[in-house]
Amino acid sequence: MDKASPDCPYPGCFFCVMKEANPGKRRASILKFFRELPSQDDDGQVLPISGLWNTAMAHPNDPEFIELGIFESMAALIWKGLKNRRWLSHDQNIYIPYYAAHIIGSYTMNMEEFAETAVHAGVVPPLVELLRGRLTWVEQRVAVRAIGHLATYPSTFSIVASHGEILELAIQLAMSSLEIVYSHFYQYVDRRLSYHCDLLTRGMGGVEMESRKAEEWASQLQCWSLQLINCFAFKPEFLSTICKSEFLIKLPGMWGGLVNENSPAGIGLLRTICHHKLGRGPVASCPGIIEALCNIARSSDDWQYMAIDCLLWLLQDPSTCHKVIDKAVPTLVDLAEISTLGDHKKLGDSIVNVLQEFIQSQGTSGRSSTNRTKEEIEELLDSKERLKWEKSMPKEDLHIKQAAALVVKLEGNSLFSAGNIAGAASKYSEALELCPMRSKKERVVLYSNRAQCHLLLQQPLAAISDATRALCLHNPVNRHAKSLWRRAQAYDMIGLAKESLLDAILFINECSQSSDPDLSMRQNKVPDYAERLVKKQMRAAWLFREAAIKHGGVRCEGEYGQESDDSEWETASESDIGDDGREVMGDEDFEWKNEEKKDKYEKPSVKDLGFQMGSEVGIQSIDQSTSKTPYLKVDSRADQEVNGPLWNKLLVPPAKLVGILNADTQEKEEEEDEEEEEDDDDDE
Repeated sequence: MDKASPDCPYPGCFFCVMKEANPGKRRASILKFFRELPSQDDDGQVLPISGLWNTAMAHPNDPEFIELGIFESMAALIWKGLKNRRWLSHDQNIYIPYYAAHIIGSYTMNMEEFAETAVHAGVVPPLVELLRGRLTWVEQRVAVRAIGHLATYPSTFSIVASHGEILELAIQLAMSSLEIVYSHFYQYVDRRLSYHCDLLTRGMGGVEMESRKAEEWASQLQCWSLQLINCFAFKPEFLSTICKSEFLIKLPGMWGGLVNENSPAGIGLLRTICHHKLGRGPVASCPGIIEALCNIARSSDDWQYMAIDCLLWLLQDPSTCHKVIDKAVPTLVDLAEISTLGDHKKLGDSIVNVLQEFIQSQGTSGRSSTNRTKEEIEELLDSKERLKWEKSMPKEDLHIKQAAALVVKLEGNSLFSAGNIAGAASKYSEALELCPMRSKKERVVLYSNRAQCHLLLQQPLAAISDATRALCLHNPVNRHAKSLWRRAQAYDMIGLAKESLLDAILFINECSQSSDPDLSMRQNKVPDYAERLVKKQMRAAWLFREAAIKHGGVRCEGEYGQESDDSEWETASESDIGDDGREVMGDEDFEWKNEEKKDKYEKPSVKDLGFQMGSEVGIQSIDQSTSKTPYLKVDSRADQEVNGPLWNKLLVPPAKLVGILNADTQEKEEEEDEEEEEDDDDDE
């Protein structure tokens, strides 16, 4: 190889070669470097390989190194690390298999022709050995990422699938990855391998940063394993291996956490499985999965539409419909007025059509359901007929119905203020019967008010139903703050931490963006009651919680062996009440008013909250947009540094976090009758 620069301590230095001005000499030197690299035992080999990794991450579509033999070189280096432990432990060579596998994954994540070159270069066998766990979980993570990219392309999938153990290894890794990372790294700080710490933080952080990044990497290890399994799930011949009940039942709980929200994780794989008839049977036979799909469908999860798709496909299949109909229908009826989720249009219409087909086919197909299920579907279909009928009504008649609904709603407000919660709920139901279907804003308020009544009556399932209906009617969908908060409390009451957490986070975001001028004068604080719920659910939904309990790192009642602060958490029936024990009513909706419990709880600042919460769950930015990377090509810049408290990325900048808790305000939801009547597009 060409001589190194006089200032360079390494003979034949790769970085010096890259500075060669003559393109021909440069290519020849790089080719020679890749050929000789696996056989060299010189110190400092990790430096050029880490440089190659940086290049691969920055320019994954550049063909130069591919043409010069980088895949052959990286495969040989992985084999060398697996077979020669003395070499692996020398100098900094322990880093080399990790970087080599990462380079393969980076260059194959976008370009099918690069993937074809890689498999012909023999990268799959050494990657499979890393996937087996021949080294550590860190190398497993980059190996499953690289194999997942290779399995994505039709031209290379068959070569990946020819290694029969890959699918089984991926399934086992998806189920055990969180426990592996917790027990082998996270649990004992003094036992952490130094090279793991260096890779996690790039030398930029201490123990806290290591723990945060470890949780993020554990989530990626699980999600990338699921992505690999998803590639196999498109092929019917592999569904029998995938659709084992012990694996399927865990999929809804594999959600990536807040640290990896760009991956659909378990719900994405379930959607692929349900898309095929052979997969729907095993899914329908697990009642726990159907219940979980219903919960995800009625949540703020970015992948809500995937759960809806699964339920619709199960209902449309005659062989599975009878198994899921009674569980699925209440959820789908609640979602029947949803308009659009991101790029997914007219979901509500699709739901209504499927339920209508079910009713029509009952007599001929022999599909069975309970009377209550039939009644719910018929009520939904009647409401659609009512909407058509109202379109032909004179405007004067609609105004009369609207005025009558308002009068009944005000009666409900009065009953609520007087403490007659059940009576108030009944009045809101009566108002909903009177209110024109096209008066969506007013119906949002009525459903949300009735949801609060159900909370106070300790009826969480009914509260979830009404809050979901309000959120589906609202424009934009899933952005009505009060309904989010009420559903978050209801999910908390039935122990669904993830769903409660997502609603509570979105509630805080909506509050912080309020245009109410009174709120701009308040202190920059997260609402106390929302903060407490978020902290509680972060403990309950912590990715490592199950592993920590199993390995003795967490007592069941609290995290990190600490007692839970549930004594300071207000119950759902207390969270929106005033001094008299009842919520303060306004003309249009309930208040968010809540008395602070200053004698029991001193709220930390947003900055303090960032470090307290971030250390528990490794929070990253939450973007509630449903515009996501396609599931087959999920990837992230896995090794970029994390700058600053992650809590600050979760919500809005601290300067915009206003004091909602003590804001004595009312939601301005006055109905503009004429605009509602003329807005035909939303109704169609």
